Amino acid sequence: MAGRAYSTEAVVLRSMRLGEADRVLHLYTEAHGRVGVVAKGVRKTMSRFGARLEPLSHVDLVLHRGRGELETVTAAQLVRSHRAAREDYYRFSIGMIGAEAMLRLFSEEEANERAFTALTRFLDLLDDAPHAAGRPSLDPLGLAFQLKLLWLAGYLPHVQACAECGEEEETLVGYSTRAGGAVCARCAPATEALALAPESIAGIETLLARPLADAQSLGLGERAGRDALRVVTASYEYHGGFRMRTLSV
Repeated sequence: MAGRAYSTEAVVLRSMRLGEADRVLHLYTEAHGRVGVVAKGVRKTMSRFGARLEPLSHVDLVLHRGRGELETVTAAQLVRSHRAAREDYYRFSIGMIGAEAMLRLFSEEEANERAFTALTRFLDLLDDAPHAAGRPSLDPLGLAFQLKLLWLAGYLPHVQACAECGEEEETLVGYSTRAGGAVCARCAPATEALALAPESIAGIETLLARPLADAQSLGLGERAGRDALRVVTASYEYHGGFRMRTLSV
């Protein structure tokens, strides 16, 4: 496709300054998955579309692919600005956690319609999410989104039976990244499992099974939220070899 233009919907995941007036954007596109682009002149006050390319914006773009690694934005129209999420610190923090998860888990230039749909649905819900005084990393919507991304990336956390021995009747007491899911008391020591409360495992299963729209109303307790976060971060480190910068803030 070198030297050709194409249109696609996209979400701006990250924005970085380049030179005096340009920006490098990391996008997740409907047509090609993750794409790096340069938006020329967008930091100028008279830019035609600079305000449309803020982080978390859902946009309809025309991109030109030349010979370099970065494509060029030649036109941009807003689909949804997600201004409500961006202007609230708590919601913006959740959004940037989700954006980094997308960048880390879906790093290839390969279309994934389900991942793109999940991302846009997450941001739509985030606009109306309640502001909370707690840690954004423990927000139920953010945790549900990250668990679903792990699923879509092929790292489905198995929590319905022991992931090591397959026993369905035993009480699950921990989570093993090596085994790929929750484990029973007999298997926990050998799999170096994280100790989890039964209600935490049930909470993780519910977040995985229910739609994102239900996450805020599920009544996830603080213990279950903290344990879900431990499972998410352990999965990132084991399967992807990375730690999330946004989760350490």
